[in-house]
Amino acid sequence: MKRGKKYGETAKLVDRATFYDPTDAIALVKKTAVAKFDETIEVHIKTGCDGRHAEQQIRGAVVLPNGTGKTVKVLVFAKGNKLDEAQAAGADFVGGEELIPRIQNDGWLDFDVVVATPDMMGVVGRLGKILGPKGLMPNPKAGTVTMDVTKAINDIKAGKIEYRLDRSNIVHVPIGKASFTEEALSENYQALLDAIMKAKPSALKGQYLRSITLAATMGPGVRVSTAKYC
Repeated sequence: MKRGKKYGETAKLVDRATFYDPTDAIALVKKTAVAKFDETIEVHIKTGCDGRHAEQQIRGAVVLPNGTGKTVKVLVFAKGNKLDEAQAAGADFVGGEELIPRIQNDGWLDFDVVVATPDMMGVVGRLGKILGPKGLMPNPKAGTVTMDVTKAINDIKAGKIEYRLDRSNIVHVPIGKASFTEEALSENYQALLDAIMKAKPSALKGQYLRSITLAATMGPGVRVSTAKYC
């Protein structure tokens, strides 16, 4: 893959053989974020889990103390007084069964997170083939299937992010923007790692965290030491 001149210049700042302390890694990643837009800072965690086994799956959510820097659009599936509650809590879109054809037939996906009350999951389940592959399907473990829609919406708007294994058993999570202070990014990073460690499957044998890499949207990866968690 051909890289641009800026990437080549920023890549020289990173020693690929070094496993940096998280604080130093965050400072370095901020230096490599030289694009004209406010780049997202992401964490990529390679685990020793085998997601093909249900008992080794990792899925959950954590509220980052300083948010993600992104304005999140929330869609809530509910009925009755929960519709009013969702609107009052600041949901961007609220509805029920009438939204199904809009998503199925019109390809409407102008939202980032989907929340549903338990009594609506029968309806939402029809969207599994569309929402599932995009990571948008509501899930109790992520707190997006709940009767407490107010708390769910408030948490999401405050910076709640979901983490889960991909097919390569890697977790990819944004922890903020390049414009964030090093302290804010460090606090978000620590909150994420604390949650990931708590989510360690009891059935896992061997090393849990195999590698951690930090990177800005357009920047090179910076390897982070996992010594603290071994």
